[in-house]
Amino acid sequence: MKIKDLVRKNIEELTPYSSARDEFKSTSDFIYLDANESSYDNKLNRYPDNRHIQLNKLISSFKNVNTNNLILCNGTDELIDLVIRVFCNPGLDKIITLNPTYGMYDISSRINDVENIKIDLDINFQIDINKVLSSFDSNTKVIFITNPNNPTGNSLSNEAIIKIIESFKGIVFIDEAYVDYSNISFLKKINSYNNLIVSQTFSKALGLAGIRLGVGYSNPEIISYLKKIKPPYNINSLTEKKAIESLMREYVNIDQVNETIYERKFLELKLKELAFVKVVFPSNSNFLLIKVDDADKRYKQLIDYGIVVRNRSNVKGCENCLRVTVGTPQQNKILINTLKKI
Repeated sequence: MKIKDLVRKNIEELTPYSSARDEFKSTSDFIYLDANESSYDNKLNRYPDNRHIQLNKLISSFKNVNTNNLILCNGTDELIDLVIRVFCNPGLDKIITLNPTYGMYDISSRINDVENIKIDLDINFQIDINKVLSSFDSNTKVIFITNPNNPTGNSLSNEAIIKIIESFKGIVFIDEAYVDYSNISFLKKINSYNNLIVSQTFSKALGLAGIRLGVGYSNPEIISYLKKIKPPYNINSLTEKKAIESLMREYVNIDQVNETIYERKFLELKLKELAFVKVVFPSNSNFLLIKVDDADKRYKQLIDYGIVVRNRSNVKGCENCLRVTVGTPQQNKILINTLKKI
């Protein structure tokens, strides 16, 4: 397909904002009087270099992709919004989400006046491929897929996802926030399918949720459109510095990831022993979705003991379900002991 045909006409014709840092690029020690910043040096008085050369190179090296295959965003939430704004005409076009799923797809679609066609996952939280394939029309521009899924935790069928990518004449966005716990990624397929976008984040296994850094991966054409509309300084200097410091050591602490997976299995076994726990759903992430007898009651009881989980009962398909993040070994033992008291 021609990606250009999917892009909104006004975005295709848009001349992106040109910042002072775009117009003069140098590593030399010039006197900079071009950007109306404060001229008094405090190490943060200058705007960031929005090319992020070192950070892009580090990420591309770890992920084995070219730097023109990636875009840095202020968290994955910004990337979701950019994708909708590039490809969806307000009041006309649509997206598809596979529910239950991450809530920001729906919020971003509403903000941009784009209809969200919600298709339920089946009873095993897997893709109903026939429903998805029959839901397309000429105004359906983006399908959002979270894999592993949130809030259910499970990995979705690779075969079903491939079928969607190959059948859909629009953009397929795969959100891989929890990829480090599953090691099942579509990143290597971004150059095989020109309608594919993959997102990953520094917020989960990398342990840097506080710096708000997400990465989008796709072919250079899609990346160029996303960069065309992103704010000129969307990644701040402190975020960039912290990300570089982390990546200079390693991409992810594999010991912590392995411990989290081990502790997830431990929690799964212990939770199944509790009478008021009805189902512990399979997970390939750093959390477990559990169905209990009375989610509101159990949630409040845990609060009384100083433990906060997420009550997902208001999400269709997750009635009477609590979402529990895998903690440290000590935190998990406290959780299980508390649940036994309850």
